[in-house]
Amino acid sequence: MEEFSAMNLDPTDWQAMRDLGHRMVDDMMGYLETVRDRPAWKPVPESTKSLLDQDPPLGPTPAEEVYADFVDHVLPYPLGNIHPRFWGWVIGTGTPLGALAEMLAATMNPNVGGGDHAANYVERQVIEWFKTLFGLPPGASGVLTSGASMANILAIAVARNARAGFDIRHQGLGAAPRKLVFYASVEAHSCVKKAAELLGIGSDNLRLIPVNDRFEIEIGDLKAAVTHDRSEGLEPFAVIGNAGTVNTGALDDLAGLADLCEAENLWFHVDGAIGAVAAISPAQKPLLRGMERADSIAFDFHKWLYVPYEAGCLLVRREPDHSGAFATRASYLASHDRGAAGGEIWYSDYGVELSRGFRALKIWMSLREHGLEKYARMIEQNVAQCRHLERLVNDAPDLELLAPVALNIVCFRYRAPGLDDEALNGLNREILMRLHESGIAVPTYATLGGRYVLRVAHTNHRSEDRDFDLLVAETRRIGAELAASRGVS
Repeated sequence: MEEFSAMNLDPTDWQAMRDLGHRMVDDMMGYLETVRDRPAWKPVPESTKSLLDQDPPLGPTPAEEVYADFVDHVLPYPLGNIHPRFWGWVIGTGTPLGALAEMLAATMNPNVGGGDHAANYVERQVIEWFKTLFGLPPGASGVLTSGASMANILAIAVARNARAGFDIRHQGLGAAPRKLVFYASVEAHSCVKKAAELLGIGSDNLRLIPVNDRFEIEIGDLKAAVTHDRSEGLEPFAVIGNAGTVNTGALDDLAGLADLCEAENLWFHVDGAIGAVAAISPAQKPLLRGMERADSIAFDFHKWLYVPYEAGCLLVRREPDHSGAFATRASYLASHDRGAAGGEIWYSDYGVELSRGFRALKIWMSLREHGLEKYARMIEQNVAQCRHLERLVNDAPDLELLAPVALNIVCFRYRAPGLDDEALNGLNREILMRLHESGIAVPTYATLGGRYVLRVAHTNHRSEDRDFDLLVAETRRIGAELAASRGVS
């Protein structure tokens, strides 16, 4: 039998790897420092696509060469969300220390599913901070997730199990005496529908309630839907309120929803992916009144707290409800009183992942670096900048605001005389493409009442008023050129 000498994957020349690492850090800090000098976005060229469509490597490539390919073919073509004029989807900006924290976490390389090690305690501290900030009781629990989509799905699973009225974990949905139904507004994020389907509830049993002209859920219609479903022999179990909708940033009446859920014995979940962290700001916190009464809250750190991806969180008011939905231990996962298998905290009991990265470190380090008071000022700055953009739109005769600006999302479109909504939809879509392809800015889009709108979702700590001035000026310039090309003046 052929014999092999022992080997590992550590470098044979530690000094060369150290030098390469120092170069990487210098390059990445320079990349961030000069971000304003580059386009907000540019397309990936065919040469890069070709490089990234090769067969798997059978032999080694020097680390320096691998890094050179990254610098030449990956680094120049980001999504763009570190740029000051990126306001697409709801994607945060990241920070230099957050990026370095990712390296530290990867070097430690812990599995934060369980065991007795420092990473678990860092995650616990982050969760405790936000339980306090959001007004949840000491007995509440939490878990970090990849993002608010996963946090929302986990929350609906907890709500389903806690309010089903039978042992759903062991008996399954087939044992339900009545069909389960739950409620959200028509503006709810797509992950809510996905949760209904993944959890066996079925999207036909997700009731999407109408909204008012501010895109907030109509509580009267919600109450009527609950009453009707009960009269039909169904089992309502949960209501989802929006602390910022994904299309417009609208804030549901969370206090009103909390009152209804209390009266109807329904689980009250808040999807706070967009706006929950605005509660850090004393100026914005009143807009979120009622969130502190929620049974569960989903939110993101990688949006409006500017932490590098991925970093979301679920908080649950009562720990037994939370662990009761997920906790299970095989013999090889049994905890001990001592040793590496000890410790009180096993985060695998609070979600579906057993393998979990050290997400908490970049949050913990970032919050300590800047402090909550600065984060509050950053949130208030972003809101003020959205008000500045709102004024620019309202002052421009060829722009139209399509939704109230509740928090940090602005929806508007270019309009030209004589064009109907269908023609304006096509014109505004082309404006968006040209803003992207020219590298000027990256807003994205929404469709509101059949109208295609340019949508600025602002979770960017690098933006300044001049960036919004440029966006408006270029939108009007491109719009005028397109209208003229179509014979509209």
